[in-house]
Amino acid sequence: MAVRKLYGALDSPSTMRALASLFEHDVEFELIPVDFQAGELKKMPSLSPFGELPVFQEGDLTLFESRTIMRYISHEYGKRGEEQVYEIPKLQGIAAAWIDVEDHQFDPPASKLIWELVFKPQKGLPTDEGVVEEEEAKLVKVLDVYEERLSNSVFLGGDKFTSADLTHIPSLYLLMKTPVKRLFEERPRVRAWYRGVMSRPGWEKMVEMVEKVRA
Repeated sequence: MAVRKLYGALDSPSTMRALASLFEHDVEFELIPVDFQAGELKKMPSLSPFGELPVFQEGDLTLFESRTIMRYISHEYGKRGEEQVYEIPKLQGIAAAWIDVEDHQFDPPASKLIWELVFKPQKGLPTDEGVVEEEEAKLVKVLDVYEERLSNSVFLGGDKFTSADLTHIPSLYLLMKTPVKRLFEERPRVRAWYRGVMSRPGWEKMVEMVEKVRA
């Protein structure tokens, strides 16, 4: 069997997304740490043509873009009775739509807030409160849509946990360490949803790995 490798950085939400999917599906792999800031990935253009992390390798297959890796893992390594994809195309189409919603609607404001409230303080840089206010307003609109969506289903992608939920978890993990947490807590369905998805065993393994490195 081909050795699976994931090239990434544990402080990267994108790497966290791919790792969470691997852990969720009990896939054995080797993590190859990459110092992105030092430009190590630029020395390996064949792995990632756009110079981004993470990168997943399995035999002659090389995948980049964390959501692509997540989708591949969920289709290739689905656990019987716990599949994170639907066999019915209509239902899978709905789940796929909410993966795209995370990518295009949730992630842009979430990423900017994480930068301002998590990463900039870690680097000793001042937070731009104007940016925070602006991006919070955008995130509120997204969470209002989520609150409505979750009135019709337990999870964003449907009646079971799917990649549409998993793809949010890295950003949720980081945002819960900031004042932005209140925006999730104020919405009861969103609150129940995020608490549920963040308690997944696969994600707890991811957190354990990150915290061990930081210790």
